[in-house]
Amino acid sequence: MKVRVVNQTRRAVLASHCEVARTFFSRGRGLLGRTSLPEGGGLLIEPCNSIHMLFMQFPIDAIFVDCHGNVVALYPSLPPWRLYAGHRHARYVLELPVGVIATTQTALGDQIVIQPTT
Repeated sequence: MKVRVVNQTRRAVLASHCEVARTFFSRGRGLLGRTSLPEGGGLLIEPCNSIHMLFMQFPIDAIFVDCHGNVVALYPSLPPWRLYAGHRHARYVLELPVGVIATTQTALGDQIVIQPTT
C-alpha cells in the first residue's frame, strides 16, 4: 500500500509515493536491506514512537507525528548506526530521503495529512 503524505501547514508534499508498514514484520524490517530511498518516496511506520538506525546503509530524515497529525519530533539527516530516535507521544514516523525536512520547511507543530493514492 502506498500513500501521499502532505504537510498541510506548509502546503508541501513530503512523499508522493510513501510505503506503509503496519504489520509486525514490515515495521520490524523498515528500510533494512535498502541502499537508498527514491525521490518522492518514504516509509510510514505505524504504530511507532521510536526507531533505531542499526544496520542501515544510508541517512534519512525522520518525522514523528502524534495521533492528531501534529509533528512532535524532527530528526534531519539521521545517520546510520544511531541507537535511538523518537518521541513518547508519537503515533507514527515518516522515514524520508535526506533534505525533505529542510526543503519543505517542516517544523514542530505542523499538521500532516495522509492521503490515499490512486
